Amino acid sequence: MSKPQEDLLRRPLYVYDLPPQVLDTLTLKADTDASIVASEELSRTPRDVSPGASSENLVGSQSCSLCSLTFPTVQEQRSHLKSDFHNYNLKQKLRGQKPVSETEFEKLVGNLDESLSGSDSEDTEEDEDDGRPESTLTALLKRQAKIADKNNPGGDEENGDEEDAKRSNRGKPPLIWFSSPVLPENNYFGLYRAILTGEDQRDSDLVHVLRKKQLEPVPVPKLNKDGTPTATAPYKGPHIFLCMIGGGHFAAMVVSLAPRATKGSVTMNREATVLAHKTFHRYTTRRKQGGSQSANDNAKGTAHSAGSGLRRYNEQALVQDVRALLEDWKGLLDTADLLFVRATGATNRRTLFGPYDGQVLRHNDTRLRGFPFSTRRATQNELMRSFIELTRLKVREIDPPQELTVEPQQTSAPTKQSTQKAAKPKLSEEQETALLHTSQLQAFVRRSKLPALLSYLKNNQIGADFEFQPSDQNYHAPRLLHLAAAQNAAPMVLGILSRGGADPTLKNREGKTAFELSGDRSSRDAFRVARSELGEDKWDWEAAKVPAAMTKAEAGSRDEREKQEADKKEADRRKAEEERLRVEGPKVAESKKAKANALAAGLMKTPQERREEEARGLTPEMRMKLERERRARAAEERLRKMQGK
Repeated sequence: MSKPQEDLLRRPLYVYDLPPQVLDTLTLKADTDASIVASEELSRTPRDVSPGASSENLVGSQSCSLCSLTFPTVQEQRSHLKSDFHNYNLKQKLRGQKPVSETEFEKLVGNLDESLSGSDSEDTEEDEDDGRPESTLTALLKRQAKIADKNNPGGDEENGDEEDAKRSNRGKPPLIWFSSPVLPENNYFGLYRAILTGEDQRDSDLVHVLRKKQLEPVPVPKLNKDGTPTATAPYKGPHIFLCMIGGGHFAAMVVSLAPRATKGSVTMNREATVLAHKTFHRYTTRRKQGGSQSANDNAKGTAHSAGSGLRRYNEQALVQDVRALLEDWKGLLDTADLLFVRATGATNRRTLFGPYDGQVLRHNDTRLRGFPFSTRRATQNELMRSFIELTRLKVREIDPPQELTVEPQQTSAPTKQSTQKAAKPKLSEEQETALLHTSQLQAFVRRSKLPALLSYLKNNQIGADFEFQPSDQNYHAPRLLHLAAAQNAAPMVLGILSRGGADPTLKNREGKTAFELSGDRSSRDAFRVARSELGEDKWDWEAAKVPAAMTKAEAGSRDEREKQEADKKEADRRKAEEERLRVEGPKVAESKKAKANALAAGLMKTPQERREEEARGLTPEMRMKLERERRARAAEERLRKMQGK
């Protein structure tokens, strides 16, 4: 690739202001089969991906082979691993069923009254799985269990919803691919189909459609304090509306599509011109329990706590705020080219689409679009990220169909890509299963979930000495016992040894046994207690570096004895301190009295000296104000004395 081409691909490629070197060389990709497969993998729909390419490039440090997703950052990967979508696919895997795509999962929870309020950033990475028994995932699993009990796959409403979700997911791929000589071999430009209107998509010449969408730069319109244009008439230029609502969070934005014009130059500033924006947040979600208050009332009856009343009020207030905002923006919404809306759940959809008097948004509007990629919590930053993702050309490397590989999703054009990319080794079914077991078992140990761990080992017929995969990333704690010891989890150590049957003589790649990784006395005592319970003949305890056996009673008595010794030391210290104070008391009293005398002597100043000290460091205006207040107080004092006489 030449230097000008590299410079061209270094900058973001805005769909509505493409450089001529790109726009004049675009041609629609002819290989539709490969483009559809690549698009579907990028849109995260693993159900339709061909078996030969299902996980070939979706396993790595920033990917999820189970859900067929890749992530640009480690933080987003961690957030995904804690999501209901990922946990639902884990349940599917354990039940021997195929995982679902993210679009399918959103359809499955579509009739639940509360959407998944994902994190805006990874500042909400705390683990909430243990504290929400009524989460969206739990509600979905309960409903599917009821469907299975009915054994009527064709007649009940829930099965009909799932079939509708599958049928709706069999549409066109979200990305349209274009080839260009400015790109290296097997690299293509990708355009989101969602930013094309219905008329545009019916046009057979999509390159011509893209050329017609190029816009001239316009000056930035002046906005009011509330973020709306100052002009009384609605903004007439091309613009789109973006909106997200869920979990009590609402964010909306109207963005102009025309690029900004910079003064004294034809160079375009591609920062988005926001015509209007607004965010709301109301406390409507039952924290750590999942679902809105209205959903809980419908399921369990009306609650009468103070928090439930506040949540009901906030739900109604949020509906009123959102509908009032849409009414204020009606001029902008009526003239918008497209309307991008994310509103999962019946309550959120009713908030936007009613029906109600003065309704602005309607279900049958042909401009309505969903976001063709994963989104997080409804915030202004997330809306801007989504706008940038929608309006940037993507650059991907797509190998021939027989060796199809797909690069992780990017929000802008990359700097330089290699024309010869070695294909990653394909993982076997056993390797994928081992990776799944590793993530589950490590999570149980870190959360100290001993019963769940033992149940998982039994149900999946896994030994307690299962070696974590990949082995090169788990060299320090390659097994359950090593990990529990390194975490100083004494109950887990004892349970894995005595109930799980783990071998304490196994060593890690550093040549250390699990006992040698223990960082505190309680975890080391757990090994000694296990030696006492299992007996000397069970394992070679000397090879495991475990000291002499100790019963639970002995360990408990030693703890009690040390506690008593600590209490005795504290009592002795207090007694010595009291004796010191008794002896030194008079000296301290005399010292305090001397200090008080010195302080009193310092306070014995003339009135003039006190006034000068009070006024020191003040400005002339402040001194005049202080003097007026002093005189007013003196006058009041004289008047009070006169009245007393």
